[in-house]
Amino acid sequence: MKILVTDEISQEGLQPLLDDPRMEIDVRLGLPVAELHQLIGGYEALITRSGTLVNPALIDHGRNLKIIARAGVGIDNVDVDYASQKGIIVVNAPYGNVNSAAEHTMALLLSICRNVPMASASLKAGEWKRAPFTGYEVKGKTVGIIGLGKVGGRVATRCKAFEAEVIAYDPYIAEKRGDDLGVKLVSLEELVRYADIITVHTPLNAETRGIINAEHFPKMKDGVILINCARGGIIDEEAMLSALESGKICGSAFDVWSEEPPATETLKKLISHPKMIVTPHLGANTFEAQKNVAVDVSREIVSYVDGRPMENAVNIPRFDPDLLEHMKPFLDLIQQMGCFLAQLAPAHAGKVTFIYNGKLARYDCAPLTVCGLAALLNRRTDQDVNMVNARLVAETMGIVVEEVRNTESESFSNLITLVMESPEGKRTISGTMFEGIAKIVKLRDFLTDFTPEEHMLVMHYQDRPGMLGKIGTILGESGINIGNMNLGRRKEEGEAMVVFSIDSPLDEATVKRIAIEVGARFIKQIEM
Repeated sequence: MKILVTDEISQEGLQPLLDDPRMEIDVRLGLPVAELHQLIGGYEALITRSGTLVNPALIDHGRNLKIIARAGVGIDNVDVDYASQKGIIVVNAPYGNVNSAAEHTMALLLSICRNVPMASASLKAGEWKRAPFTGYEVKGKTVGIIGLGKVGGRVATRCKAFEAEVIAYDPYIAEKRGDDLGVKLVSLEELVRYADIITVHTPLNAETRGIINAEHFPKMKDGVILINCARGGIIDEEAMLSALESGKICGSAFDVWSEEPPATETLKKLISHPKMIVTPHLGANTFEAQKNVAVDVSREIVSYVDGRPMENAVNIPRFDPDLLEHMKPFLDLIQQMGCFLAQLAPAHAGKVTFIYNGKLARYDCAPLTVCGLAALLNRRTDQDVNMVNARLVAETMGIVVEEVRNTESESFSNLITLVMESPEGKRTISGTMFEGIAKIVKLRDFLTDFTPEEHMLVMHYQDRPGMLGKIGTILGESGINIGNMNLGRRKEEGEAMVVFSIDSPLDEATVKRIAIEVGARFIKQIEM
C-alpha cells in the first residue's frame, strides 16, 4: 500500500508501518495545494494532522484513496461525508492525546488563576511586582465543564483533586458517568449561571459551534474565567472579545482558534488582549501524544490491509471491541450470502431485509447489515461499494434497507436471512456458522446445506428420475468436474433446487444445454 504523509508525524509512531514490507511511505510536508492534488492520485492512504485540508477537491483527486487517517482526535479538517460518498474510510486517534489535552487544560487554568505568564514577563523585564499578580485558588471554585467525554472526564477528575466543585453539561451521557466522576449534571443555562470557571471539551460540529455565544455572557458571574482547549469556534470569538473588553471576564485561556493560523482582526485582538493567555494549538503537542496518535492510526492502516475490523473508523459502524472476535466469522458469512444473492436476484430491487435469529440477535447487528449490503450492491453498480458508503449507495438506488432481530430460532443457534424484494418477487437466502464453516441452509423455501465455493451452478427444475445423471453427463462431456452437490426439494419428484460446486466456470453454451435437457425453470452460474 502506498501511503502519503503530509503533516509532521512522529517517526517512532509510524514504526508499525515502517516494519511492514507491504507499506510504501512517502513523507511530503508543506506541499502547495496544486502539487498535493497532482500527487494524491498515486496513493491509497493519506496520513495527516490538522495542517492538511482534506476537502472534496483533494478527495476527488485521490482517485485511489482507500483510507484517510487523521493522527489526532478532531476530524474537522476532513470532509467525512464526502469521503463516505466515495467509499473512503476515515480513521482518527481518539485516545492517543486525551491525557495531553487534559493536562494542557489544567496548565492554562492554573496559569491564568495565578497570573504565571504575566508575572514571568514582568520579572524578566527587570521588575519586582507582586500585588498586580495576586491570583485565585481553584479550591472551592465551581468549575463548569461542557462535554464530559474522554478529555472532559479527565479534567473533572483533576479539578476534583484540587477540591473544586464540578458541574457539567453533556446531554449525551448517562447520569451514572456523572455519579462515577463525582460531577453534577446540569443544563447549559445552569452551568453558565453558576460556574466560576468554564471549560469546553466537545468536538466542533453544527450543534457545538458557538455553543457559548453572546446571549450567554450577560448571564455569567462577574469575573468568570473561560478556557478553550478543544476546538476553535465552540466559544463565539467576537462575543468573547466583547466580554473581555467590557470587564465581564476576569481572564481567559485559548489554545485553539476558528482560523489557524489566526488572521482575522477579531482573532488578532483576542490574542493580544492582556486578559488572554494563548497558545498555538498545543493541546496534543507532547512527545507522548504525538507518538500515541501516530501508532494508533498506523495500526488502523495495518488492520485495513489485513482485512481486520478497525476500532477507530469514524464513518463505518463499529463492533463493541469485546465482541469483535465473536462476530468476525459472521462478517465472512454475510459477505458470502450477499455476493451469492446478488447474482440470483432480479434487477431493480426495492427492498432488502436483514433478519437475525438466535444468540446473534442480542447484539448490535448494524455492522453485519452494512457488510452484507456492500457485498450485495457491489454486483449491481459500477461504483465501489463498501461498509463506508453501502447505505448511501442503497439510498441513491432507491432501495429500502430494514433490519429485524429475534433471539428465538427454531433450528440453529444463530441464523442470518437476507430477503430481496423486487417487482418480480422475493429472493431469500439463509446461512449459519457450523464449526467455524459458513453454510447456506436455505434458498427461497428450499432447505439446503452447502458451503459457498468459487464456481457454482444453481438450478430450479421439476425433479424426475435421471435428471442428475443428465446434468453430470453434460458437465463431464464439457470437461467440468463436480466438487460437490446439494439437492433441496419439497417432496418426492416435486420441485427441486440443486446447487453444484464445480472446479471451473462453464461456457454459456453448456449452461443453455443443461437448461434445455432438464427443463430448468431457473439456472444461474455463480462466481464467488
